[in-house]
Amino acid sequence: MKVITRTLAVTGSIATAAVFAAAPASAATGHSGAAYRSGPTSGVVFVQNDNPAGNTVVAYDRTADGGLAKVGSYPTGGLGGVLSGSVVDHLASQGSLGYDRSSRSLYAVNAGSNTLTSYSVSGDRLTRRQVVPTGGDFPVSVAAQGNLVFVLNARDGGSLSGYLRVGGALLPIPAWHRELHLNTSAPGQADEFVSTPGQVGFTPDGRDLIVSTKNGGNTLETFPIGLFGPSARPVTTALPGAVPFGFAFDSRGHLVLSEAGTNSVATFAVSRRGTVTPIDSAATGQAATCWIATTGDQVYASNAGSGTLSRYSTSVPGALTSRGLTATDPGTVDAAASSDGRYLYVQTGANGIVDAYRIQPNGSLARTGSVTVPNAVGAEGIVAL
Repeated sequence: MKVITRTLAVTGSIATAAVFAAAPASAATGHSGAAYRSGPTSGVVFVQNDNPAGNTVVAYDRTADGGLAKVGSYPTGGLGGVLSGSVVDHLASQGSLGYDRSSRSLYAVNAGSNTLTSYSVSGDRLTRRQVVPTGGDFPVSVAAQGNLVFVLNARDGGSLSGYLRVGGALLPIPAWHRELHLNTSAPGQADEFVSTPGQVGFTPDGRDLIVSTKNGGNTLETFPIGLFGPSARPVTTALPGAVPFGFAFDSRGHLVLSEAGTNSVATFAVSRRGTVTPIDSAATGQAATCWIATTGDQVYASNAGSGTLSRYSTSVPGALTSRGLTATDPGTVDAAASSDGRYLYVQTGANGIVDAYRIQPNGSLARTGSVTVPNAVGAEGIVAL
């Protein structure tokens, strides 16, 4: 979509842009002695630690065998957060760290301070650009595509806030704000982490914005993107009892969803009008199936309560074929496949560890090591390039 179609709603926001001033030009706490990777970004993994005392993105270079070597730490300028009732998954969400390849921009939510941090990415180094308010309470997920950025706020019924990226700056667009009116729990209730929404993400063609609502709605909310931003009202797909949590897309553009209420994985077709049609579903037989990572036709579902990954193939379009289980460290949460499809990196929240795996030609996983991320127990948010 062309930038010009997004600028029509910006008039009136430019004058207030100074309120959202950029943070210091460089926010690194130090880069190790490892060689600095500049230019095209590949073989790098960024992990958010979601520390309530000060959120930080930690950068790792991929080693020759697919493991990880720490090369830097970058404070976000905001605070991490913890939903009541959570144990290994403090944000109870997918996509709290997001990357836009076209602009080499990384985005991190700061749930404890209701802000979003944007970075420019050069090799394995980050430069902090801005820290902007999210227009809601407890942001948990961010979606970026080209010059569009949307943040999902989890509390107070849930909401979406939208930004236009102009150059290196994010401009908030009040007309793109959408209240979700979900039945989220008030802070302090034990089931808050179950009832807050789980993820916001774009369809691969950028035509639709999708929100999974977990137990606060048991729906997928699809907002077609038009000339003036997301539709005023979403196309709602009811999934009673499913507790839809994390999602990704396979190579054919089918939505692949984790359903925590039934510990299942499900596939859907998304039409150009935002209609979501079920294709297939499969029970994992595991506990707390909440996160999804895909690469090509391979699907990896994280089972936080079992310390495992469930693997499926969608080589038959939309159909889920079980390919077995892989053990991880305790508390399997967010995961990301490298852009070349050769490696999978999995956050395990019980001890703040990232497990590294080589993806074999048949999609099976061979473990290559693990690293402990500083101050990252219960953390979620990982990007692999």
